[in-house]
Amino acid sequence: MRSASDPTGDREEPAVSRKRCDTREFTYTEVGASRDLPFPSGYHHLDEQKVIGRGSAVFDSAVAQLFTWGMHRGAGVKVGLNTPSATPDAAVELRWGIGPVGLTFCCRVIYVVDEPRVKGFAYGSLEGHPETGEERFVIEHRPDDTVVASISAFSRPGRWFTRLGGPANRVVQKVMTRRYLDALVSQKR
Repeated sequence: MRSASDPTGDREEPAVSRKRCDTREFTYTEVGASRDLPFPSGYHHLDEQKVIGRGSAVFDSAVAQLFTWGMHRGAGVKVGLNTPSATPDAAVELRWGIGPVGLTFCCRVIYVVDEPRVKGFAYGSLEGHPETGEERFVIEHRPDDTVVASISAFSRPGRWFTRLGGPANRVVQKVMTRRYLDALVSQKR
């Protein structure tokens, strides 16, 4: 929301409830299952990728944006003010919506991918999240010099309102996934 102290409306949400995120439990038992295919059955599976540019500078910039939550911010998701960078076991408070109409939810980073030409992480939903499951974000610098961002997930409705939303939830998830990927394209420098 715009204010005199934040004329752009881009200021991060206060981390009032981040400590609450730290103590929340995962909402599913298959923690870490996004490392390998196939994903667990009983969930909706998503896999999207996009070429975001070419070269080491694009790769390095995209990795920095990913690990400092810039991709999330660029897609319109507010990130808790004191949220650490994406490191294993880091809890993150996220808010998606406009003004008072929105959702605040928590995730925890499960693992980090740290290979010379492939970097990324996965996080899982914590208690109170509208979805149950895991999402993996990876940036790959391929041998042909292209840089590809990939997002994959397994999820199912986790709250009464997402169960009620039915197929609309998948549409929202797909739109947000594309917004994440587009944010990496627009932030590459």
